[in-house]
Formats: sequence, C-alpha cells, structure tokens
Amino acid sequence: MSFFDFIYQMIIGPLQLLFDAVFSRVLSILQNPGLTLIVLSITVNLLALPLYRRADALQNEERRQAEKLAPGLTHIWKVFRGDERVMMQQTYYRQNHYKPWHALKGSISLLLEIPFFIAAYNFLSGLQILQGVSFGPIADLGAPDGLLKIAGMSINLLPILMTGINIISGAIYTRGMPIRSKIQLYGMALIFLALLYDSPAGLVFYWTLNNLFSLVKNCAARLKKPRMALWVFFSLAGIILGIFFTAVRPLNGFPRQAAAAASALVLQIPLIREIIIGKKEKEGRLRARPAAARNIREEKGLFWCSAILLSVLTGLLIPSAVLKASVAEFVDFSHPANPLRYLLWSGATGFGAFCIWGSVFRYLTAREKRARVSLIFAIAALGCTVTFMFFGKEYGNLSSLLKYDLPIRIRGRELILNTGVLILIAGAMIFLFRKNRRILNAALAAGMTALIVLSGINMVNIHNEYQNIQVSSLRNSREKPGFPLDKSGKNVVVIMMDRGIGSFVPFLFEEKPELQKQFEGFTWYPNTLSYGAHTLVGAPALFGGYEYLPERIQARADTPLVAKHNEALKIMPLNFLQENYHVTVCDPPLANYTWIPSLEIYDEYPEIRTYNTSGSFLEYGDALHEREDRIRQRNLFCYSLTRSAPVAAQNLIYDNGKYNETDAESHIGAKGLNGLRSSFVNAYLALKNMSYMTRIADEGQNTFLMFTNDTMHDIIPIQGPAYDPEIHDPESTYNEEHRVKTAWDGRTIRITNDNQEEHYGSDMTAFLQLGLWMDYLRENGVYDNTRIIIVSDHGYSLGFFDMELRSREPEEWTDAMIYNPLLMVKDFGDSGAIRTDNTFMTNADTPFLAFDGIVKEPRNPFLDAAMSSGAKKDPIHRVLQADWHVEKNTGNTFADPIWLTLEGDEVLNREKWSIEPQP
Repeated sequence: MSFFDFIYQMIIGPLQLLFDAVFSRVLSILQNPGLTLIVLSITVNLLALPLYRRADALQNEERRQAEKLAPGLTHIWKVFRGDERVMMQQTYYRQNHYKPWHALKGSISLLLEIPFFIAAYNFLSGLQILQGVSFGPIADLGAPDGLLKIAGMSINLLPILMTGINIISGAIYTRGMPIRSKIQLYGMALIFLALLYDSPAGLVFYWTLNNLFSLVKNCAARLKKPRMALWVFFSLAGIILGIFFTAVRPLNGFPRQAAAAASALVLQIPLIREIIIGKKEKEGRLRARPAAARNIREEKGLFWCSAILLSVLTGLLIPSAVLKASVAEFVDFSHPANPLRYLLWSGATGFGAFCIWGSVFRYLTAREKRARVSLIFAIAALGCTVTFMFFGKEYGNLSSLLKYDLPIRIRGRELILNTGVLILIAGAMIFLFRKNRRILNAALAAGMTALIVLSGINMVNIHNEYQNIQVSSLRNSREKPGFPLDKSGKNVVVIMMDRGIGSFVPFLFEEKPELQKQFEGFTWYPNTLSYGAHTLVGAPALFGGYEYLPERIQARADTPLVAKHNEALKIMPLNFLQENYHVTVCDPPLANYTWIPSLEIYDEYPEIRTYNTSGSFLEYGDALHEREDRIRQRNLFCYSLTRSAPVAAQNLIYDNGKYNETDAESHIGAKGLNGLRSSFVNAYLALKNMSYMTRIADEGQNTFLMFTNDTMHDIIPIQGPAYDPEIHDPESTYNEEHRVKTAWDGRTIRITNDNQEEHYGSDMTAFLQLGLWMDYLRENGVYDNTRIIIVSDHGYSLGFFDMELRSREPEEWTDAMIYNPLLMVKDFGDSGAIRTDNTFMTNADTPFLAFDGIVKEPRNPFLDAAMSSGAKKDPIHRVLQADWHVEKNTGNTFADPIWLTLEGDEVLNREKWSIEPQP
C-alpha cells in the first residue's frame, strides 16, 4: 500500500463504501439500477445537504468580510510599499480578527465536491451491474449514452445536459458575485464536461441528478421562503418514490400504502426539522448551549477522544483480533505477505470515516451545535465498544473472507439486552455531559488508550506468528509431495476428509451413478460416531484410537493438549513403521497446533516421509490472490462495523457475508475464478493431483499413507451437474432445479439455503476427484491390493434429518449430525457394488481398521500400553463440543467444554441424545 493509496483510502474510501452500501441496499428493494441511481443521488445529497448549507454560509461570511476589508486593503496598497505594506496589512487583519487562510472558506463547497465526485466516479464507472442495463431512452448504463445521431455520428447527450444544468445553477448561485467567482464555476462546469463526456451513462446520469439537485437548492436559496421550496421539492420526490413502491410490491411484508407514506415522510424529515429550527431562529427562541460556550476545549477533547476511539476500534482492534485468531488463514503461500498489511486498509478507512469526515462534519456544524455532535460521537464510541466486547459472540466460525459458516441468528434476549444497555449508556453519558464533562473525557481517553495498547499487542502477536509460519512454510516446501503404492506389496491408505458429511453418501452416489462403479468394493457405515465437534477434539481419537477420546484427554491434566494431539498423529505411522512399512504422512491436521501443519513433529523419525500437499499446486496465478486481497481489504472494516453496531443492525450490515457490496455476486466467474477462494483451491488441487503424487512401484514393498484434505471443509458454491469448480455458467439453473436430492434408498432431502448447497456441492466435488484416483489405481494394478479408509473427524449441522437437540435452556442447542462423520472402507480384494453396514462404528476405530491383520499387537508408545477399543462397548458415549481455536486451547484441557451423551449405539436416533447440564 503506497502513501497515496493510504491517503486515498482515508479520504475517498469511506465515501465509496457509503455509495456502495446505499446502492446495494436500495437495489435489493427496487430491483432496477436506473431507479437506484435516482435514490442514490437523493440520499447522498440529503446526507450532504447540511454540509453544503454550512459551507455556503461560511462562503457568504467570508465574502462579506472580504468586502468589508476591501477599502482598507486598497488604501494600504496605495500608501505603503515593501515590508511596511506587509506589516500594515498583518496589523489590519489582526484588528479585524481576520486570518489569510480564511480565504479558503470561499472554496469549501468546491473542496467538498471533489472527494464526492472522485468516490462517485470510481464507484459508478466500474460498476458491473450497470453493464448492458437499459433505463428509459438510455440503452446501456454501463456505456456512453450516444443519444443523439447526427450525420451518422453519435453524440453523448447526457454530459451536455449535465453541463447546461451546471451552468444555469452556477449563474443563479453567482448572481451579484464578482466575475472571478463566475469564471471559476463556469470553468469547473467545462472541466466536468471534458472529464465525463465519454464516461458510462450511469455515472453521467447520477452526476446530472446531482447538478439538478444543486439547481433546485440554488433556486430555493433565492426565494423568500427557501426552506418551504425545498420541502415541496422533496415532498414530490418522496411521493414519486412512494407511488413506485406501491406499484411494484410490498417491502418485507409491510403494506404498500405504508411503504409509500414512509418514502414521502423520510425524505421530508430533514427539511421539516429545518423549517422548525428556522421558525425558532426567526422568533429568537433558539439559544446556544451554555455548556458548549463555557468550555470549547472540553468539547473538542471529547470529540477527538471519541473519534479516535471509534477509529481504533473499527480500524485496528477488531480487525487485528480477527487476524490474530488465525493468522495462517490470512496468508496466501503462493504470495506470502504479512497480514498486518490488511490493517493499513482498515485503519485508513476507520480514521477517514470518523476522524477526517467526522471532523469535517463537526467543523461545518454551527458553533452552538458542535457540542451535540461531540456527544453523539461519545455515545457511539462507548456503545460500539460495549457491543463488541459483550454481544454478538455466538455467530459461528468466521472464514478468512469474513463470512460466517452459518447465517447470523439474532437471539431475542440478546437483542433486547443490547438495546437496553445502549439506552442506559446514552442516558448516563448525557447526564455526565451536562454535569461533569471531565469525567466523561477522562473515561473516553482511558478507553482510547486501552484500545490502542490492545491493538498494538495484537499486531505484535500477528507479526510473530507470521514469522513462525514463514519458517514452518520454508521447512515444509523443500520438495514436491509424493507417495509410493506397490503393485505386489500391501498398501494401506487412510484419507481423512475434514468435515465430511457421512449422510450425504447415498444422495451423492445416486445423483452420480459413476461414483458407485468407481467405489466398488467399499462399505459405507452410516451409524458412525465422532467424539468431537471440531478437528481439535475429533481428530485425536481418529488417528490415535480410544486412548484419545475427549474424556481421556481431559483426564491427563498434567500433559499439554498440543503434546497429546501430536502423540495421536504419530500412533499409526509408528505402528506401521514397526512392521517395516514404507510410511508417508501428508497434511497431519493441526500438527503442533499450527494451522499449516508443522511437520517437525516427525523429525525424530527420519524413516517417515512427510509433506504438506495443500498449497503445493498452483494453477490460478495472481488473479485469485488479487481477488481475495480486495475482498479482505473491504470486508475487514465492514466486519468491524457489523460487530460494533447495535445488535439490531448487525444483520443489515452483514448482509449474508456480502456486506452490502453491489457487485459481490459478479465476482463469481471474474477472471475464470468462479467464486473460488485460496483455502478451497489449495485443498481441491491436492485431491486433483493425487494421481500425479502417486508413485507406482513393483518391488514387493508394503506402504502406508496417512492423508488429510479440506475440500469438504472449506466449501464454496459449485454448480451441477459437472460439480467442477473451474466451470461456471452464469445462465445455469441446474442447482435451482435440483434442490430435492434423492438417495439410493428413496429418501429425499431439500436444499434450502446456501450453506447446505455449498456443502453438498463441495462434498460431491471431493468424491468425484477421489473417484478419478480410484480409476487411476485400477489402471495401474494397485486397487485390489490396497486397503482404503475414507473417514472424517466430524460431521456438520445442516438442518437435515431432524437431529437438532436442545437443553433445558432454550439458547443452548446443537445438532447431532455434527457427531455423525463419514466412514467408508475397502479392504484388500474387496469388490462388487458398494455396501451399507449399519454396525455401530466410531471414527476412533480407524487405527484398528488400518491395523487389522497387519499389526498384531498395536501399542501406544507414549503411554507404554497396548491399544484397546473397549470403550466402544460402553453403554454411554460422551462427546465434546469445545472451542475450536488452537489459540484458546493452550493449556492441558479443552476450553469451554460442553458435553453431550449418546445412550446406546444408535447414532441417528435423536431420542438417544441429550445435552448434559452445564456448570
């Protein structure tokens, strides 16, 4: 990020974000880009109207003062010369309380217009949703209008109309002003004509509407009752919008008449307020607030403490907390860069929004009202901080693109509590503001300092973690991954598909019958249990057996969690090593509790070959990296606004993870990326290249492969019927038409939301790639002599099969499907159609399935004991739902444990499940 990029983001970034959010929200209602441009113009002009009115007042004040000083200055210039003239002029200015920089007041309107124009230009000129869209006589809002055809030549009419309106408005505005002011405005009108002549019609149409607004404002200013004229204008605008709403459709269930009335009323509120205030001014009843007059310094201090606190909270603290929670997720190892760079964008946007534009708004507010602005900022600062710290913490897992894995679920109790707390905060701060501002200033200054310190600590931790990741990455990338399979030996392969949904198998294989042929010889175990809700809890038992059930891990309270996790990852490799197998381990999940598995845990066993396959295959160049960088730069600050806004507004800002970005959907398919993200791509390409990594030998050597993949975990939207993430047809309706899925036994499920669709599509993609690898093994003569176990560490809550559980507390719930993982097994020589076996299984059986007939007496060398599966026969099975962050599990036992129990061995029987009472 260059210095000029930083300055641009501070000044223009917040305005462009505002344009984007307003346009997106209005477009979702009107479903018409042309009408949305009209509403955008009205909205932005209404928001900026108080600024322009105050700017005009300052210009008039400066002009009157200049006229007052003109005779004296003329006399000084006639009588005095050189240094004497300068000294007399300075004295004259000082006597009249005038400073030379006051001349800038005459250009405030122009200085305000420039950033608004730049933001509008950059937003609208590249807006994909305007491309090819017609509006009235305009054939394409995304291209120059070309409305006039003269002698076979196209002439763009809108820029000419815009310039004409601009000149008329300038003529009215500069009436009675010196020729210099008129030349300045007419010159600007011609400059805008030159700049915008070949611009997209949507941009010119928007700016024409702005000029029309300016014309009406200038006309109203020349009338005896300007406020009444503006009121009439905006009333008509509101009525027109209301009629449109009435004609189109009801909004969110409200009656059409209510929508019409609301549209008219909302547009009148600012002007009704101005009329009331104007009447009070006329009658002399408006008095300046004595508190503001008594102590301007305290008011200024309150504003700046509040503005800086808001800037740090939204620009640094919340974004740094997100980055710190999982640094590796924000590092693209094809383009390694310190994720602290994202804080430059969010910090610049936060500083610009609250400090720069906040101070502009405060400065352009009448002196007697500035205290009110400072109080509003102070209430917002404390309210946002409290909301972030205590509310909205249970929304689920957050991806590196700042999207939750499930839709935000606003709980009624939290909504009411947050609203009440914010009202109390506002009341308390108003009281302190009137009684003792020093306490208020001190509290906000202390809060500001604390947030700065916390942000600094987070940034240091992020930098240190990034350095560790770099070292680990260099260690892990020394050679391309590869693993042997032998034609005449025995091969054992354990593939852990993170978050694989076991219950999807009969639906996926029915939709794609070729999978049934590719997976001949496999047995699917639907009645399978996982003892953990996340990899951190579910993976140890999968790799290490029943000695690593959550209960037993918790019982070994004298050993760090990370050590126990690493032990589990070594159990199968060491046992096969004892049997003289050639052992390869790929992507051991959370090895050494690092997101990019730390292969150093196997360093003391040089016979074990280790690789990280995820991220080893790059096929998308810079395009994917640039796309994700752009999304994170924008959405990190938007996420901060979501988390700090009142709970009632959080869903509105979050917007299902799009954060009111108008062109969010158009990025799917951009540059052939089809909505991909790097975490999915890294895992998908590893699966796609399994045949490339397989080294076929015929030396009679037995081999063992332990392989982990995240394609089923890091889900994305994928289109059927190909289910190839590299194929995207914007016209395809296959997914919409095939929302009902049928299993091979006749059962059906209905895909009702994006989360379900993305999981189904990603699981299908993974199985299709695994199926191709199965074909490769057959072609090379190593399928029959290979035992293959495909298993997942846990399932996921998708709302299918009616397995939702609730405790006595209505806010405590879970879905038993989280604990129903994928388990499919093909043994040596197995053939024939895929079979279903309802025998009770757990993913802790994986080592025993792998050892069967090979490792006669499997041992746990770390406990110096024989491995046992006796716990499988227990009448009660306790499973654990704990915090999934490795950063929160740095002790010897899992943090925030919630225990569930399964009575008996019917995993898919909801009645057998219960949530244990929590202490």
